[in-house]
Amino acid sequence: MVQHALDRGYEVVAVCRDASVKKLDAFKERIAVIPGATNGREVIRRAVASCDGVLVVLAPMGVHQYASGTAQAVLDYARPGARLVFSCGWHITRDGKDVYSLKIKLLVHVVGRLARLARVVDLDDQVEACRRVFASNTRWTVVRGSDLEEGESQGLPVWSRHVGDPILASNITRRVDFALFMVAALENDALIHEAPAIVGCNTPSALAHAAARARTDEPVAKIVQAHESKLRSDRRRNQAARDENEDGAD
Repeated sequence: MVQHALDRGYEVVAVCRDASVKKLDAFKERIAVIPGATNGREVIRRAVASCDGVLVVLAPMGVHQYASGTAQAVLDYARPGARLVFSCGWHITRDGKDVYSLKIKLLVHVVGRLARLARVVDLDDQVEACRRVFASNTRWTVVRGSDLEEGESQGLPVWSRHVGDPILASNITRRVDFALFMVAALENDALIHEAPAIVGCNTPSALAHAAARARTDEPVAKIVQAHESKLRSDRRRNQAARDENEDGAD
């Protein structure tokens, strides 16, 4: 996300856990880094004080309300009117209309519960974090990511409002493109108060959706072409009639 933001000319302030600060060494001359936990309210207050946009990874680490604490701090301290873009997984639902595969259900209900018992991850806290975002009156977007893979960028991911929609069936996005979507959302007001579920633009399901749309649009294009052809024919016929009348008058 840092590189995408810099590529767009943004000034970047990054909050990073002490143990991970070195990961940002490549950018240290170009960005401001504030070490600290992202659920640290004073850390967040300092970081977002002058920001017009905030990108937030709702990491459900541990069992001490890390995700909800992060979300609440951003909601409390972001400037009025700031663009807030949060990230989470597909398991988050806004309206209860998402349709989940057995794999996702198992990951959430079985692996998620085991991870919480081991005090490693708390998915319920990420749910609570998103609930608070959805209920806020800020200019928020919650980007729900599919499974991720490494690799070069394929371009801006495509999205749909509900998991289970055919366009999302491939359930894979390049990590770099997930970050690209987050940064691009800052400037896309159509995504305000949306929770887009994304998938890579070159995945089989995305390409199949694009092809299906092209086939659906084809008859419409043919109707338009036929209508335009008829208009041209009518104009020629009317012009010929006028010419004939003028010749008769002479």
